[in-house]
Amino acid sequence: MNDTGHDRTERELRAALEALADGVRPAPDAYRTARGEWLRRERRRRLVLAVLIAVVFALATLIGLWVLNQAPAEPGVIFSGTGQAPPAPPQP
Repeated sequence: MNDTGHDRTERELRAALEALADGVRPAPDAYRTARGEWLRRERRRRLVLAVLIAVVFALATLIGLWVLNQAPAEPGVIFSGTGQAPPAPPQP
């Protein structure tokens, strides 16, 4: 059989990696540990998001109240009541 260098290298690498993988044994509680870490990260992400939403909401409320407080106290031209009433429509 005529093996090329590439095929032989691939076969040897595959055998070496299989031997290395056969020697690896996961910890008995690896899944539980990984899942616990993932749940902690998920809870932290949700908490950060909730705090961010609350801060944005409070900031928007404060800016809105500040803008409303900056409005002039005297009535404007539109609501002054000094303008003339529009002409009445003609009666048929």
